[in-house]
Amino acid sequence: MSSIDVSQSDGDSRAVRGSRFSSPAESLLRISVPPGTPPEAEAAIVRLLELTSILARRAAQLQEALDSRIVIEQAKGILAERFGTDIDAAFRLLRRGARSNRIKLHELAERVVASPETPAELTSANSR
Repeated sequence: MSSIDVSQSDGDSRAVRGSRFSSPAESLLRISVPPGTPPEAEAAIVRLLELTSILARRAAQLQEALDSRIVIEQAKGILAERFGTDIDAAFRLLRRGARSNRIKLHELAERVVASPETPAELTSANSR
């Protein structure tokens, strides 16, 4: 049996028979195909593996975005309660604090959620 690897190291995914990669991250998927497999079938397998890799990366990106959004929503609720304001005003405060201090919004939101004290970036942004 021969094997087909799909390499994502340089964005040029192609079938490679029996090759070895220097790190596990270079090969996302490896399958074996029987001898005599038609080239068209191998090409179809490679394309399916490429699409699977693309979809897996996209799913991971979406999960990361969802996780970030959850923390931001939690921080909005905490800030609304701490400052006695509505959710929209809490988001504006969070956004202003992040922009003014060149901090990623989700990082500042994580700090709000993790601490019983309001971060200094938000207390100074609230006084403006």
